[in-house]
Amino acid sequence: MSFWIAILIALIVSAIGFKKYIWFISLGYGFSIAALGIAFLIGFAPTLNALDVVLCALFIIYGLRLGIYLAVREAKSSSYQKALNKETKSNDQVTVPVRLAIWIAAALLYSFMVAPVFYRMQSGAAPDAVGIVGAVLMVIGIVLEASADLQKQRAKKKNPHRFVSSGLFGFVRCPNYLGELITWTGVLVSGFGVLSGVLQWAIAIIGWLGIVYVMFSGARRLEVRQNRNYGANPEYQRYVSTVPIILPFVHLYSVEKYTWLVA
Repeated sequence: MSFWIAILIALIVSAIGFKKYIWFISLGYGFSIAALGIAFLIGFAPTLNALDVVLCALFIIYGLRLGIYLAVREAKSSSYQKALNKETKSNDQVTVPVRLAIWIAAALLYSFMVAPVFYRMQSGAAPDAVGIVGAVLMVIGIVLEASADLQKQRAKKKNPHRFVSSGLFGFVRCPNYLGELITWTGVLVSGFGVLSGVLQWAIAIIGWLGIVYVMFSGARRLEVRQNRNYGANPEYQRYVSTVPIILPFVHLYSVEKYTWLVA
């Protein structure tokens, strides 16, 4: 299986964004990762080992869970719809060249993100310690992200007008983004010892750095929105001054001033 096929699959699936451009980086993201996991299972079927199957299955689980969660939230949550409409442009406001640029950049990012697993399978590498560690990190990240989304959903249902600070949100303010970072760090780790040559390493590292940038950009957007909504609340001010925004045990409480974090 060629890596060009992976890029093509990401392009096809993420093309859903031409219906609604924000879907390039939401539904197109989740479903592209799931589709790539399925494609790897099919494309490398004759040489797959147990670890390869687990890694592909984790892509599928991750992508379907995220895609379905985002689709349901967008369809059912009026408050999310309002926030989305306020923070994003309508389709008519985004020119065709810009949509094309977002589409291609997103598809390349998604294919680059899964590249360490792709190259592991392409090389025919046997299960090893770093591959297993990578898979474990992926499981931890997926469970963390899913748990954070569920906790936030329940908290907002109970009190829709209050910021969420309970459960995992008392540990870091963006535990779902932390889960993403752990997941994709696991993917990168799974390629250690297998990635070969400058090009493979460059693709894998660009993919990892890309999703790290996207997650910190998402954290900044959330911080800006919450500061606007709850900034006058003393309880909120205590919360944001004592709970790290995304990385546990790291005294980084705000990224609002980093205006280069725009995605």
